[in-house]
Amino acid sequence: MIDKLSTDVAIIGGGIVGSAAALFLRRFGLSVVLLERGLCGAAASGVNYGGVRTQGRAVSQLPLALRARQIWSRLSHYIGIDGEYLQSGHLKIARSEADMASLEAYADVVREHGLDLALSSGAAFRRAYPWAGAQAIGGSFCAEDGHANPRLVSPAFARAARAAGARVLEQCNITEVAHTGSGFVLGDGRSVEVSSRWLLNCAGAWSLDIARRFGDSAPLTTINPGMAVTEAVPHFMDVNVGVEGGGIYGRQTARGNCVMGGSRGAPNGTLYATPTAKAIGELCQRMAELFPALAHAHVIRFWSGVEGSLPDHQPVIGPSPGTPNLIHAFGFCGAGFQTGPAVGELLAELVHHGRCGIDLEPFALSRFTEVPSLITP
Repeated sequence: MIDKLSTDVAIIGGGIVGSAAALFLRRFGLSVVLLERGLCGAAASGVNYGGVRTQGRAVSQLPLALRARQIWSRLSHYIGIDGEYLQSGHLKIARSEADMASLEAYADVVREHGLDLALSSGAAFRRAYPWAGAQAIGGSFCAEDGHANPRLVSPAFARAARAAGARVLEQCNITEVAHTGSGFVLGDGRSVEVSSRWLLNCAGAWSLDIARRFGDSAPLTTINPGMAVTEAVPHFMDVNVGVEGGGIYGRQTARGNCVMGGSRGAPNGTLYATPTAKAIGELCQRMAELFPALAHAHVIRFWSGVEGSLPDHQPVIGPSPGTPNLIHAFGFCGAGFQTGPAVGELLAELVHHGRCGIDLEPFALSRFTEVPSLITP
């Protein structure tokens, strides 16, 4: 028998964005059905590196990242746990004079947008960060950034949404989606049919499948970030670290394990990804060079995930160009964990108020098409 549900808002995708949207919609008093084909927070939202940084974000994303920072600072208020969130600060390392010049230029640009960065180089840098490898010549530090445990945080947003009254359906693969003229009907073809006035497409790397049902499209591709975690080693690093130009990033947990990323895995079917021998070798080499304390550490696990990416490295956030009351949020290019809570809040505002407090024009799907956006209050 098919369970027929009626709701104000249906959300496809139970990652951190969709789950946060469900939570904030319930705080506005709207009914919500959250539909996740697997387990909430188990895809990219739960297997990422866990960085919570504003430093390095594109200027257009800074209002979003800074708004997310406010939510992260009160995380337990929203989801009931601290998620091992630590405001450790984020250090972006320069490995050349050109890198250092780039960090200085970025600091100048973002200062007027409310992002305060402290730069150091030479002897001062070496005194502050003696654990950094010889290739590191300087860096930029953002004291208000940090990191958290995605395996705890992302599922907790879904649990908080459920506790707030959202209907959360896991292991529910939506195969049928249609616009009725006044709303949406969607279902899994076997046990659930949902009618809603609004539809939020938060299906991560698989969002394009939903978008195309309504004639929307974007040049979305998938990437497979590769990561590793070491055995617990004596504490040597107390900041979240990245490098200018990319290639490696790392942090040390309270238990002493070091979480590292910076390689690329390979697809394993359509839903999963796995590390490759080449990627593992590259990551281990970069770890030993940048973090000499890890040169002989045992790596106890490697993993990868599936993330959506767009060529301009900007997500899609906002209304469908052609279907009223359909809102997309996908293609976060690795920034979804940090910005996800704020994106969820903005989606809830778009539904409830018909507008939100941040300019979403840089993230509009219409940048890939000429059709004007439609949204009804």
